[in-house]
Amino acid sequence: MPDTEGHPEVAEMELRSVLSALADDHRRLVIVTLLGEPADTERTCLSFGLPVSKSTLTHHFRVLRESGLVRQVDRGNSRKVRLRRNDIEERFPGLLALLAREKA
Repeated sequence: MPDTEGHPEVAEMELRSVLSALADDHRRLVIVTLLGEPADTERTCLSFGLPVSKSTLTHHFRVLRESGLVRQVDRGNSRKVRLRRNDIEERFPGLLALLAREKA
């Protein structure tokens, strides 16, 4: 069962949800960008510079969170996002390597 913030446990991550999240160019850009950074990098949602409204940005990060691709945490007056690398690799081995190749 997802936690109170909507993050699913590793066993609850569904391929259909992950692929649906990654089907959007903006969301895939977020994941590929995080892949290129150190493992425990946390960034604000605005730092990705997506050319969308605030409500659309909120939607994109909700989809990423609920699919299990990212973990969002409150840090004072901002919300940070971090890629769930180990969880994704455990549940879907090789997926991150495929996404990293897309960046190259």
